Amino acid sequence: MSLKEDDIEKKVFLLKLLVKEPDETMDDVLKALVNTGMFDLNRAKEILQELRDDGYISGDDLTMLGVAEAKKAKQEFTLES
Repeated sequence: MSLKEDDIEKKVFLLKLLVKEPDETMDDVLKALVNTGMFDLNRAKEILQELRDDGYISGDDLTMLGVAEAKKAKQEFTLES
């Protein structure tokens, strides 16, 4: 299972989880994503549930599948200099 090209919200969510600080909670991650203005809290919670249902997140952590997709997203969003 792989995220589609247009799953930008999910990719951003996974990437934020990949780079979060060890002491950040899922609530901290949700608040940080909402503060970007990309989506509101309800949409962030919907995305979180979808990612859990699809096996990218277990509890508050990325699964192996989630880590792989987050790394793909990181490469996709990284600009080459």
